[in-house]
Amino acid sequence: MLTLYSYPELFGVADNNGYGLKVFAWLRLAGVPFVHEHLFDASQAPRAQLPYVTDDGVAIGDSEAILAHVRRAYGVTLDDGLTEAQRDTALMVLRLLDDLYWVMSYSRWKDEAFWPQFAAALKSQHPRLTDADLQAAQAFNAQRYHYQGIGRFAPAQAYERGLADLAVLARLVPQEGFVFGPTPTATDAAIYGFLANIHFYPIETPLKAFVSGQGNLVRHLCDIHARIQSGPAAG
Repeated sequence: MLTLYSYPELFGVADNNGYGLKVFAWLRLAGVPFVHEHLFDASQAPRAQLPYVTDDGVAIGDSEAILAHVRRAYGVTLDDGLTEAQRDTALMVLRLLDDLYWVMSYSRWKDEAFWPQFAAALKSQHPRLTDADLQAAQAFNAQRYHYQGIGRFAPAQAYERGLADLAVLARLVPQEGFVFGPTPTATDAAIYGFLANIHFYPIETPLKAFVSGQGNLVRHLCDIHARIQSGPAAG
């Protein structure tokens, strides 16, 4: 049985990290049965990063490597009908989401305007987390942000970057249907993975204000959210 290991849920979203939620949504949309296990500690994961999967005793890390493995092993055809131009667009969306990730994460762990609300929410839903756990995670993330670069930005500058990413997605996602037509693809799962972790959170960051103000993005998120609430996952 395929097992997905990812960070815990929060605010009704199955994973509070965009990459793990992307994989979760994609597996549900693809109809692939899997067990979902939540972890806080990624130290034993491939590259010490979540998400990862195990399949027949083999551990596979990196969200795109996971999707590639499952496509081959389980015959997933969600993206089979895409044109070369659409595949190019899909890759550019993935890279844009990589950029958005840092701003979204910054809004939780770095920006003192929102960090207390995020920390309180984590402790409320996951009581085993201590203040020491959260302070250690905050310090770890601050180091990551510094070396990546986003941590050297003031909040207004960081959000300007994230809002530019979101504006592109708002122009890409249609009013009806999905990015490449009437059925969702991996691109829709990826967009959901990151934007659900903004829109469904009751923490009023500038990112949330933008997403929640775009009817097409909200409609897309709610559609995917409804489709993946029940599916072939065990555990």
